[in-house]
Amino acid sequence: MLPRWCIRNNTEMKLKSGFTQVSHCMTLVRKHDYEHYLCTLLLPKPVQPVVFALRSYNIEVALIKDTVSEVAIGKMKLTFWRDAINTIFKKGSNDKLPDHPVVNLLAQAVKECNLNKIWLSRLLDARETDLTRTSYHQTKELEDYCENTSSSLFYLTLEALGIKDVHSDHVASHIGKAQGIVTLLRAAGYYRSKRQVLIPLDILMRHGSSQEEFLRGEATPSLINSTYDLASLANAHLLKAISLADKIPKGAAARVFLPAVATRSFLEDLERVDFNPYSERLRLRRPSLPMTLLWKAFRNKYY
Repeated sequence: MLPRWCIRNNTEMKLKSGFTQVSHCMTLVRKHDYEHYLCTLLLPKPVQPVVFALRSYNIEVALIKDTVSEVAIGKMKLTFWRDAINTIFKKGSNDKLPDHPVVNLLAQAVKECNLNKIWLSRLLDARETDLTRTSYHQTKELEDYCENTSSSLFYLTLEALGIKDVHSDHVASHIGKAQGIVTLLRAAGYYRSKRQVLIPLDILMRHGSSQEEFLRGEATPSLINSTYDLASLANAHLLKAISLADKIPKGAAARVFLPAVATRSFLEDLERVDFNPYSERLRLRRPSLPMTLLWKAFRNKYY
């Protein structure tokens, strides 16, 4: 039996290979983005395949930077996705799509849920800019990147559910920025292994720190203070999103923002290790997260 898409019109997706495309996307998200895998399973069932397609698209383009040795090759791979997106939005040209499970499922999601091209393209543009990025000079640059990537995915999820609400959009913007910043902090150890520091330079300069200090990995006062500032910015966005909770539509909207629960948990863990982004304790997965998310979903809360 084929999965029912999309909540808007309850039509059936005509998948040529049964569950193959959906299963592929679910497996990809579970492997690379476990928290969103859990959160997506708690969305209304008719929209789950749509969100798995969107999250898989994000993973595919995000992994390009880490899997190529030359920028030119990375741009070629991004061109594949840009061409695919353009083809998806050309009426009557779906038969020309490449035989790729994520592309094909994404095409069906766009068709059935009338998703907006601007968010998919904006995410792709941000990933392309990121190919050559070695640092953020200003914190605003980082926030813009998070808006164009993480927030865009929340906007698309709201569209898939047919939610058109200005307050929900504001929540999506703030949670996306908080989540993007937390993703950077989580990956501090990884970036250090690549000899990269993505803490914005204006924050480092404010505390007399430097990229070299972060690369040494010593929990110096300036390193801790710089991390604290960035974590505080993420928390400020999260608190703003929480302050709007009573203004968004009742029901499924709150479940769209369940990833905020994991974002908040990481910030709490970071505080417990005195804002040392290299603490081994931050690598541990919270075993209680699935039940916490289930409880929040039951109560229609994202905080």
